[in-house]
Amino acid sequence: MRILALLLILGCADSTEPDDDGTMPPASLELRLVEVAAGLQSPVHVNAPSGDARLFVVEQPGRIRIIRNGALLERSFLDITAQVGSGGERGLLSVAFHPNYAANGRFYVNYTDTSGSTRIERYTVSADPDVADAASASLVLAVAQPFANHNGGLAAFGPDGMLYIGMGDGGSGGDPLEHGQNLATLLGALLRIDVDAGQPYAVPTDNPFTLTQGARGEIWAYGLRNPWRFHFDAPSGMLYIADVGQNQWEEIHVEPAGQGGVNYGWNVMEGRHCFGSGSCNQSGLALPVLEYSHSDGCSVTGGAVYRGQLIPELRGHYFYADYCGGWIRSFRLDGGAAVDRLEWIRGAGNVTSFGTDAAGEMHIVTGNGRVFRIERS
Repeated sequence: MRILALLLILGCADSTEPDDDGTMPPASLELRLVEVAAGLQSPVHVNAPSGDARLFVVEQPGRIRIIRNGALLERSFLDITAQVGSGGERGLLSVAFHPNYAANGRFYVNYTDTSGSTRIERYTVSADPDVADAASASLVLAVAQPFANHNGGLAAFGPDGMLYIGMGDGGSGGDPLEHGQNLATLLGALLRIDVDAGQPYAVPTDNPFTLTQGARGEIWAYGLRNPWRFHFDAPSGMLYIADVGQNQWEEIHVEPAGQGGVNYGWNVMEGRHCFGSGSCNQSGLALPVLEYSHSDGCSVTGGAVYRGQLIPELRGHYFYADYCGGWIRSFRLDGGAAVDRLEWIRGAGNVTSFGTDAAGEMHIVTGNGRVFRIERS
C-alpha cells in the first residue's frame, strides 16, 4: 500500500460546538490519502454493497471494476462500453446496489447512451460473484438530454428503500430551457421511484407532486443545476446534495431526507445569490448551508458523511472536494448551519467522487485513475 505524499493542512473550526461524539477534533489531527488501487481508466464513482468487503469502481467509458483484498481484479464486473457514449460529462456515471443485493443480486447503473440520453438500467450478478450477467439488462428509465453537459449522474438507494436519481438541468449554460423550475420535466430534479413495485417502476404515492396538475410524479425535489453527487446520512436522517454551480458559486444543500418538494432555487439562485442581474424572489427556496466562490475552485465534488471507525473524532463530518481546487474539506451540520469547517488536504488532484466501503471508511477516486482511502496521519 502506497501513501501519497501530499501537503496536509489543518483546518480551523468555525464553531466551538462538539462533534457527534461530544469532542472537538484535536488540533493535532492530520489526515492522509492511502492508495488502494491505480491504473483505472477515468474512474468516476466508488461504491460497495452492504456487508460486502469488496469495492466497486465505475470507469466512465463503461466498465465497473472490483477491488478485492487490496487488488484490482483484471476482469471487469460489467462492461457495457459498446452502449455508452463517453466523454466530457457523459459516460457510465454510477452504480447503485439494491438494499437486498446479497439475496437478489440486483444493481442499477446510470449512464449516457450513444444518442446522448440518460438511461437507468437494472442488472443482476451471475453465478460468479465477481461478474455481472450482461444479458440481464432491463431498462428502468430513459431521459432525453438536450445538451451534452449537466447529466447529473448519481443513482442511489435511500434509507427508505427507494431509488433516487440526480438529474441535471439538461445542459448548455444558465438553464436556457428553464428546466430547473419546471415540474413538467424530469430534468433539473431529484427523482424518487420504487423499483420493487410495478414494471419497470412505480411512483411512490407519498411523492410530493403526484397530485399536481402537469407535474411529473417521479420528482422528489427540484431547482437543481447539476447534482453530480448526493448522499443520505441515515443516522442523522439528512440528505446532502452537492450542486455544481454556473460561473461564480458552488453550493451544498442539506435538508431532511424525508422532506419532499424542496425547491433548491436554480435558476433563480446560484448559491445564495440571485442568478443574473437585479433582484429575485427567494420565497420558498432552500438556500445552501455552504457555498464557495470560483476563486476557490470550479466544481464541487460531493461527498459523504463519515461514519467509520478509523477516525472517530470526525464521525458526523461531511467530506467534500473541488475538482479543480484539489483540496478536501469537511464540515459538521449543527442547527441547520455548517460548522467546524476544516480543510484537511491540498494537492489531492481531480477528485471525481467519494464513497464508503462496507465498514464506513471514506474513499475518493481521482481523474488520474487512482483510488485512495482517507486515514489519520
